[in-house]
Amino acid sequence: MSEIADRAEALVRHDDKGGFPAQQQEPPGLTTAMEPRPDHGEQTYVGHGKLEGKRALITGGDSGIGRAVAIAFAREGADVAISYLPSEQADAEETLAWVEKAGRRGALLPGDLVDRQTCMGVVADAVRDLGGLDILVNNAGYHWARGPEGLEGLQPEHVERVLRTNLYAVMWLCQAALPHLAPGSCILNTTSIQAYDPSPALLDYAATKAALNNLTVNLAASLGPKGIRVNAVAPGPIWTPLQPATREGDTLETFGADTPLGRAGQPGEVAPAYVFLASPADASYVSGTVLGVTGGGAVF
Repeated sequence: MSEIADRAEALVRHDDKGGFPAQQQEPPGLTTAMEPRPDHGEQTYVGHGKLEGKRALITGGDSGIGRAVAIAFAREGADVAISYLPSEQADAEETLAWVEKAGRRGALLPGDLVDRQTCMGVVADAVRDLGGLDILVNNAGYHWARGPEGLEGLQPEHVERVLRTNLYAVMWLCQAALPHLAPGSCILNTTSIQAYDPSPALLDYAATKAALNNLTVNLAASLGPKGIRVNAVAPGPIWTPLQPATREGDTLETFGADTPLGRAGQPGEVAPAYVFLASPADASYVSGTVLGVTGGGAVF
């Protein structure tokens, strides 16, 4: 296996459960409080100039998949603006340090994307700080899996945040970014295995991810004539702060164990999919595609 896969395998429990130690945080969760800490490819990702000179905005870029993508993009030659919740400042600063260590320009853009005006402002600030925009990565997401499952367990405040963060914000961010995206630019959405194999505990979350699959294909058709590619990555269970912050702590002991590969993935194992889809050389004829990084779960 590759070094990142070896490291990912070493982080999971080596017993009949295959997950992580029981733990719980309050949303949105922080990387430093996780045990073990996720692997974002800090020591393993090697860039090859695939995104040289590009300018990317990554929502939810402070931690988890977003941090891994920020590190990978920077090492591929892109400048990176990071959107995140104000309470995630510590994580965002750590990610920024990795971007700057790669010799690229970074920008920190705090704000809650449930608000349309914030979405518009984040894009405007990214364009200002980076001098333009070539790649929009809609990665910020939220779910809630504590309490009763299914319809009976839905709480209005959680459903509202799920819809506004996972779906509404993506549309407003795309709308705001469009005037700045030239031919050859791209939009990348983060969907989920939940769009194909939904869990009762994540009813509302799974619905938004299925909607994002549809939105990805729809945008690819409408923006293709402008020379803008639109694709998505559908991760499976990935070890990020979202998990201990929104799940019952003891469910983490088996998190990811039901995948064909028998474990959860690490953020650093997902980032190369985003690099491929963002690369104007490698994916120049790829649009309207959802690329699964699921540990073997089907995405069709």
